[in-house]
Amino acid sequence: MTTLTPTQDLRRNARLAGLLYLIIIVTGLGAELGLRAPLIDLGDAEATAAAILGSPGQFRLAIAADIVMALSDAGLAILLYLIFRTMAPGLALSAMVFRLIQTVLIAASLMALLTAWLVLSRAEGLSDAPKLALVFLDLHAHGYDLGLVFFGVNSLIIGLLVWHSGLFAKVFGAGLAIAGLVYLIGSGLRFFVPEWSAVFVPAYALTILAETAFCLRLLLQRGAS
Repeated sequence: MTTLTPTQDLRRNARLAGLLYLIIIVTGLGAELGLRAPLIDLGDAEATAAAILGSPGQFRLAIAADIVMALSDAGLAILLYLIFRTMAPGLALSAMVFRLIQTVLIAASLMALLTAWLVLSRAEGLSDAPKLALVFLDLHAHGYDLGLVFFGVNSLIIGLLVWHSGLFAKVFGAGLAIAGLVYLIGSGLRFFVPEWSAVFVPAYALTILAETAFCLRLLLQRGAS
Protein backbone atom coordinates (compact mmCIF):
# COMPACT_ATOMS: atom_id res chain seq x y z
CA MET A 1 0.00 0.00 0.00
CA THR A 2 1.61 3.26 -1.17
CA THR A 3 1.01 6.78 0.08
CA LEU A 4 -0.83 9.38 -1.96
CA THR A 5 0.87 12.09 -4.00
CA PRO A 6 -1.08 15.36 -3.63
CA THR A 7 -1.62 16.19 -7.30
CA GLN A 8 -3.89 18.94 -8.59
CA ASP A 9 -6.50 16.39 -9.73
CA LEU A 10 -6.47 14.67 -6.35
CA ARG A 11 -6.97 17.94 -4.50
CA ARG A 12 -9.79 18.95 -6.82
CA ASN A 13 -11.50 15.60 -6.33
CA ALA A 14 -11.01 15.90 -2.56
CA ARG A 15 -12.68 19.32 -2.44
CA LEU A 16 -15.58 18.10 -4.57
CA ALA A 17 -15.88 15.03 -2.34
CA GLY A 18 -16.00 17.32 0.67
CA LEU A 19 -18.81 19.34 -0.90
CA LEU A 20 -20.85 16.21 -1.62
CA TYR A 21 -20.13 14.94 1.90
CA LEU A 22 -21.46 18.21 3.31
CA ILE A 23 -24.64 17.87 1.24
CA ILE A 24 -25.04 14.29 2.49
CA ILE A 25 -24.67 15.33 6.13
CA VAL A 26 -27.08 18.25 5.86
CA THR A 27 -29.76 16.43 3.85
CA GLY A 28 -29.41 13.16 5.74
CA LEU A 29 -29.68 14.68 9.21
CA GLY A 30 -32.25 17.18 8.01
CA ALA A 31 -34.51 14.50 6.55
CA GLU A 32 -34.25 12.06 9.45
CA LEU A 33 -34.02 14.32 12.49
CA GLY A 34 -35.36 17.66 11.34
CA LEU A 35 -38.28 16.62 9.14
CA ARG A 36 -39.33 12.99 9.81
CA ALA A 37 -38.63 12.58 13.52
CA PRO A 38 -41.24 15.17 14.62
CA LEU A 39 -43.90 13.35 12.58
CA ILE A 40 -43.22 9.68 13.30
CA ASP A 41 -43.76 7.81 16.55
CA LEU A 42 -43.42 4.09 15.92
CA GLY A 43 -45.28 3.44 19.15
CA ASP A 44 -48.39 5.44 18.22
CA ALA A 45 -49.97 4.74 14.84
CA GLU A 46 -52.85 7.18 15.20
CA ALA A 47 -50.70 10.14 16.27
CA THR A 48 -48.22 9.42 13.47
CA ALA A 49 -50.98 9.25 10.86
CA ALA A 50 -52.45 12.53 12.06
CA ALA A 51 -49.05 14.24 12.06
CA ILE A 52 -48.18 13.09 8.52
CA LEU A 53 -51.59 13.97 7.08
CA GLY A 54 -51.38 17.34 8.83
CA SER A 55 -47.94 18.12 7.36
CA PRO A 56 -47.80 16.50 3.91
CA GLY A 57 -45.29 19.03 2.60
CA GLN A 58 -42.87 18.29 5.41
CA PHE A 59 -43.17 14.54 4.83
CA ARG A 60 -42.55 14.91 1.08
CA LEU A 61 -39.64 17.29 1.69
CA ALA A 62 -37.97 14.62 3.84
CA ILE A 63 -38.23 12.17 0.92
CA ALA A 64 -36.82 14.78 -1.47
CA ALA A 65 -33.89 15.41 0.89
CA ASP A 66 -33.18 11.68 1.01
CA ILE A 67 -33.16 11.52 -2.79
CA VAL A 68 -30.60 14.34 -2.92
CA MET A 69 -28.57 12.52 -0.26
CA ALA A 70 -28.60 9.28 -2.26
CA LEU A 71 -27.52 11.02 -5.47
CA SER A 72 -24.70 12.79 -3.62
CA ASP A 73 -23.67 9.53 -1.96
CA ALA A 74 -23.28 7.82 -5.33
CA GLY A 75 -21.10 10.68 -6.53
CA LEU A 76 -19.03 10.61 -3.34
CA ALA A 77 -18.47 6.86 -3.68
CA ILE A 78 -16.95 7.40 -7.13
CA LEU A 79 -14.82 10.37 -6.05
CA LEU A 80 -13.36 8.53 -3.05
CA TYR A 81 -12.47 5.66 -5.38
CA LEU A 82 -10.68 8.09 -7.70
CA ILE A 83 -8.79 9.56 -4.74
CA PHE A 84 -7.56 6.27 -3.25
CA ARG A 85 -7.28 3.96 -6.27
CA THR A 86 -3.58 4.72 -6.87
CA MET A 87 -2.55 3.61 -3.36
CA ALA A 88 -4.73 0.50 -3.01
CA PRO A 89 -6.95 -0.18 -6.03
CA GLY A 90 -8.58 -3.30 -4.57
CA LEU A 91 -9.53 -1.67 -1.29
CA ALA A 92 -10.67 1.53 -3.03
CA LEU A 93 -12.92 -0.48 -5.37
CA SER A 94 -14.30 -2.51 -2.44
CA ALA A 95 -15.12 0.67 -0.53
CA MET A 96 -16.93 2.10 -3.55
CA VAL A 97 -18.99 -1.06 -4.03
CA PHE A 98 -20.04 -1.21 -0.37
CA ARG A 99 -21.01 2.46 -0.37
CA LEU A 100 -23.01 2.09 -3.58
CA ILE A 101 -24.86 -0.91 -2.12
CA GLN A 102 -25.73 1.25 0.88
CA THR A 103 -26.95 3.99 -1.45
CA VAL A 104 -29.19 1.60 -3.39
CA LEU A 105 -30.69 0.11 -0.21
CA ILE A 106 -31.44 3.49 1.35
CA ALA A 107 -32.90 4.83 -1.90
CA ALA A 108 -35.03 1.71 -2.37
CA SER A 109 -36.33 1.99 1.20
CA LEU A 110 -37.90 5.32 0.25
CA MET A 111 -40.59 3.26 -1.50
CA ALA A 112 -41.75 2.20 1.96
CA LEU A 113 -42.24 5.87 2.88
CA LEU A 114 -44.19 6.49 -0.31
CA THR A 115 -46.32 3.42 0.36
CA ALA A 116 -47.09 4.66 3.87
CA TRP A 117 -48.19 7.98 2.39
CA LEU A 118 -50.41 6.29 -0.20
CA VAL A 119 -52.02 4.14 2.49
CA LEU A 120 -52.82 7.16 4.64
CA SER A 121 -53.92 9.50 1.88
CA ARG A 122 -55.93 7.09 -0.31
CA ALA A 123 -57.29 4.42 2.03
CA GLU A 124 -60.28 6.45 3.17
CA GLY A 125 -62.54 4.55 5.51
CA LEU A 126 -59.95 1.85 6.20
CA SER A 127 -59.76 1.69 9.99
CA ASP A 128 -56.42 -0.12 10.01
CA ALA A 129 -54.75 2.38 7.66
CA PRO A 130 -52.65 4.06 10.42
CA LYS A 131 -51.37 0.69 11.67
CA LEU A 132 -50.60 -0.48 8.14
CA ALA A 133 -48.80 2.78 7.36
CA LEU A 134 -46.75 2.40 10.53
CA VAL A 135 -45.56 -1.02 9.35
CA PHE A 136 -44.18 0.59 6.17
CA LEU A 137 -42.58 3.40 8.17
CA ASP A 138 -40.89 0.79 10.35
CA LEU A 139 -39.84 -1.10 7.21
CA HIS A 140 -38.16 2.08 5.95
CA ALA A 141 -36.26 2.41 9.23
CA HIS A 142 -35.06 -1.19 8.98
CA GLY A 143 -34.10 -0.68 5.34
CA TYR A 144 -32.07 2.36 6.35
CA ASP A 145 -30.26 0.32 8.98
CA LEU A 146 -29.60 -2.47 6.50
CA GLY A 147 -27.94 0.10 4.26
CA LEU A 148 -25.82 1.24 7.21
CA VAL A 149 -24.43 -2.29 7.57
CA PHE A 150 -22.75 -1.88 4.17
CA PHE A 151 -21.83 1.71 4.98
CA GLY A 152 -20.18 0.47 8.17
CA VAL A 153 -17.93 -1.82 6.13
CA ASN A 154 -17.23 1.07 3.74
CA SER A 155 -16.26 3.31 6.66
CA LEU A 156 -13.83 0.71 8.01
CA ILE A 157 -12.14 0.43 4.61
CA ILE A 158 -12.02 4.20 4.03
CA GLY A 159 -10.66 4.63 7.55
CA LEU A 160 -7.85 2.21 6.70
CA LEU A 161 -7.11 4.04 3.45
CA VAL A 162 -7.11 7.44 5.14
CA TRP A 163 -4.82 6.09 7.90
CA HIS A 164 -2.20 4.94 5.37
CA SER A 165 -2.69 7.72 2.81
CA GLY A 166 0.01 10.10 4.05
CA LEU A 167 -2.28 12.92 2.90
CA PHE A 168 -4.63 13.03 5.90
CA ALA A 169 -3.83 12.87 9.60
CA LYS A 170 -4.27 9.39 11.05
CA VAL A 171 -6.90 10.67 13.48
CA PHE A 172 -9.34 11.03 10.56
CA GLY A 173 -8.81 7.40 9.60
CA ALA A 174 -9.31 6.28 13.19
CA GLY A 175 -12.47 8.36 13.47
CA LEU A 176 -13.97 6.86 10.31
CA ALA A 177 -13.12 3.34 11.47
CA ILE A 178 -14.82 3.99 14.82
CA ALA A 179 -17.84 5.34 12.95
CA GLY A 180 -17.93 2.14 10.91
CA LEU A 181 -18.01 0.04 14.07
CA VAL A 182 -20.83 2.19 15.49
CA TYR A 183 -22.89 1.69 12.33
CA LEU A 184 -22.34 -2.07 12.37
CA ILE A 185 -23.16 -2.43 16.06
CA GLY A 186 -26.17 -0.11 15.86
CA SER A 187 -27.70 -1.91 12.90
CA GLY A 188 -27.00 -5.28 14.47
CA LEU A 189 -28.83 -4.24 17.62
CA ARG A 190 -31.87 -3.04 15.64
CA PHE A 191 -32.16 -6.36 13.84
CA PHE A 192 -31.22 -8.83 16.56
CA VAL A 193 -31.56 -7.10 19.97
CA PRO A 194 -34.04 -4.25 19.30
CA GLU A 195 -34.71 -3.67 23.00
CA TRP A 196 -31.10 -2.42 23.36
CA SER A 197 -31.21 -0.23 20.26
CA ALA A 198 -32.44 2.94 22.00
CA VAL A 199 -29.66 2.71 24.60
CA PHE A 200 -27.04 2.72 21.83
CA VAL A 201 -28.39 5.79 20.01
CA PRO A 202 -26.04 8.33 21.72
CA ALA A 203 -23.07 6.50 20.18
CA TYR A 204 -24.14 7.82 16.78
CA ALA A 205 -22.80 11.22 17.89
CA LEU A 206 -19.36 9.74 17.23
CA THR A 207 -20.28 9.07 13.61
CA ILE A 208 -21.49 12.65 13.11
CA LEU A 209 -18.29 14.01 14.65
CA ALA A 210 -15.97 11.76 12.64
CA GLU A 211 -17.71 12.27 9.30
CA THR A 212 -18.09 16.03 9.75
CA ALA A 213 -14.41 16.34 10.63
CA PHE A 214 -13.37 14.37 7.53
CA CYS A 215 -15.80 16.36 5.39
CA LEU A 216 -14.23 19.64 6.54
CA ARG A 217 -10.73 18.25 5.98
CA LEU A 218 -11.65 17.40 2.39
CA LEU A 219 -13.18 20.83 1.82
CA LEU A 220 -10.09 22.57 3.20
CA GLN A 221 -7.76 20.68 0.87
CA ARG A 222 -5.33 23.30 -0.42
CA GLY A 223 -4.85 23.85 -4.13
CA ALA A 224 -1.74 22.61 -5.84
CA SER A 225 1.27 24.88 -5.59
